[in-house]
Parts: sequence; structure tokens; C-alpha cells
Amino acid sequence: QVQLVESGGGLVQTGGSLRLSCAASGSIFNINDMGWYRQVPGKQRELVADITSDGTTNYLDSVKGRFTVSRDNVKNTVYLQMNSLKPEDTAVYYCKADVIRLIPWSRGDYWGQGTQVTVSS
Repeated sequence: QVQLVESGGGLVQTGGSLRLSCAASGSIFNINDMGWYRQVPGKQRELVADITSDGTTNYLDSVKGRFTVSRDNVKNTVYLQMNSLKPEDTAVYYCKADVIRLIPWSRGDYWGQGTQVTVSS
């Protein structure tokens, strides 16, 4: 089994900052891409940022320059530093990891439970 546990969401004023964390645990051999997605009611979940195992990053255009994704491969943890937050960043944020398990061998995407981020105007 693999579990992803997120933390760090909350309520912040416009212009404020939050840092999300997502720790993966369980029978993990290796983790490829890790990423953060967000979803608001009535809309599809969208990719916010992701990072490969060697540190290559990718961002949603609207968060470039404000958000930074990083990871600690020893701790199997991905982070999302969110600065200059705007009301339109309000959403439930989910982390995802592309996990390889060794015994038995498998590869698949695992999701966290989601954490609410609310930015007040």
C-alpha cells in the first residue's frame, strides 16, 4: 500500500503565502513525477505544478513566478510554496505521485486526500 498525506492548507489573505507538503509512505521502490493539482466545485481538476525525479519543473501559466514546487527524494516528499496568493487560487489542492512498487512490481498514480486553500480578498 502507498499513502500520500498532505498538510499546510488554510485560510490566508490576498498577497499572503502558504506552503503545502505531501509525504508518500508505504512499500515504495521509486517515485517518478510528483505534482500538485487543484480543483474548485464544478470545474475539472487542473495541474498546478509538477516535478520530475531529477528536478525538472513545470507550472500552470497563472502561477508562474508565484509558486515553487520542490521535492525531497530521501523523504519522498513534495512541497508547494505559494506566494502572492490571489482569491482565484482558492481550491482544494491534491498531490499526486507516480510510484513504482517492487514486490509485487507495479507502477501507478497515487493521490492525496486534498487540502483546502482559501484566499480571502
